[in-house]
Amino acid sequence: MWQNLSLRARINLLVAVVLALGLIANIARLALDAAPRVEAEDQSVIRLTREFIETIGPSLSGTQNADARLDEIVADLNRLRHVSIVRQSEESAPSAKSESRDRHDAVGSPPSWFVSLIHRERTSVPVSVTIGGKREVLTITSHPDDEMQEIWDGIVTQLALGLIVALALFAVTSLVIKRALAPLDALAQAMGDIEVGNYQTRVAPAGAPELAALCTRINHLAVTLDGVLEDRRRLAERSVSLQDQERKEIARELHDEFGPYLFAMRAHAGALMRLAGQDPADNAALSKHGAAILTQVDALQQFNRRILERLRPVGLTDLGLAGAIGVLLRLWRESRPDVVIEARIAPELARFGEVAELTAYRLVQEALTNVFRHAQATQVTVTITPLQQKAATTGHGSVSVRIQDNGRGLDRSRNGGLGLLGMRERVWALSGTLAITSDADGVIVEAIIPVMQQWSDAPALQDREFVPTLSGK
Repeated sequence: MWQNLSLRARINLLVAVVLALGLIANIARLALDAAPRVEAEDQSVIRLTREFIETIGPSLSGTQNADARLDEIVADLNRLRHVSIVRQSEESAPSAKSESRDRHDAVGSPPSWFVSLIHRERTSVPVSVTIGGKREVLTITSHPDDEMQEIWDGIVTQLALGLIVALALFAVTSLVIKRALAPLDALAQAMGDIEVGNYQTRVAPAGAPELAALCTRINHLAVTLDGVLEDRRRLAERSVSLQDQERKEIARELHDEFGPYLFAMRAHAGALMRLAGQDPADNAALSKHGAAILTQVDALQQFNRRILERLRPVGLTDLGLAGAIGVLLRLWRESRPDVVIEARIAPELARFGEVAELTAYRLVQEALTNVFRHAQATQVTVTITPLQQKAATTGHGSVSVRIQDNGRGLDRSRNGGLGLLGMRERVWALSGTLAITSDADGVIVEAIIPVMQQWSDAPALQDREFVPTLSGK
């Protein structure tokens, strides 16, 4: 049951229990003090009455009508509230107990259970007096009814006032608790909105400092999730746009390159057919057209290799990452002999998954393309080393890919190009990290790529999804 109660109900219940225990403790204290008070009242009344009778007793023996005088004294003492006196001879035995019980049951007296609790039996003390040579006994009985009534009235009053105060305190405390915990309802509503994707929801910081801080953090979480969602939307939009752009570039190159060669081959093939039909012995003309066709086929093959290399590095599967990057660097050295290209690939670098190796290759390829297009560098260093520590995001090993040049650095006026975006997309897709540092000494591109062999079979991470990264900055 306790587990099913809300926090507000639990606090209210605890406050109610504390107030009830305090009220009960106060009433119990009054009840415990009642018996000693009644006992002290009994002893005081009986002692005073006894001393009074013992004082006037000897003086009655020498007076006329001593019996009448004694009766008057007894009648006067019986008018007192806290004591009763019964005159009796030594042979008689009046029932003082029945008289006292009648007084207990009088209207307006405390309940009998309360009287029994604090004063179970009345105190009676016999006092002997001698009247006219005859010995008589005056039985003094205490009647602390007024004292008990006063105590009972005090308990009832204390109970009523305590109950009123407890209810008032409970109401005030409940109101304070309700106001203090009010932000929890708003927080629950905000979390529900965030759960269904409404990241525009906000919670006004209120309540205790801890709850206000929690409201602020919830708002920050909503802002962050909204930003992540917007980034994902822009990323998907850019990905589609870049893919369309790359398709257009490939279509244009196919049209500009393949089209003319195919037209020329068609023309030469037609000429061969005509020559063969007219003069089959004209070997020189046939050889001329055949050589032209072979030249155009060679050009088409080279163009086809360039297209395939852009779409997917052919040597990566056969040569591995180190061999494929070696081929890539050799091609750049041949085309740019004025730039010193240094490779530092760890010899212990093993195969670490098709997609991860392809990401590292594309990262180096794009970085080198940017260097030779924009950096005006004279030296480039490519470093690939395995890392001993595990990646924080995956718990697996990782590989460091670092490309450093001594060029002029990034253009601060530009917010990065499509090439940089493609780098980030690739590394982010593998839960890796990418850092790009630019200063007067050049640019450093460094990526940490987690190693997971199962990535090689992940269709969502195939190279075709990242073809747009072949564009420049």
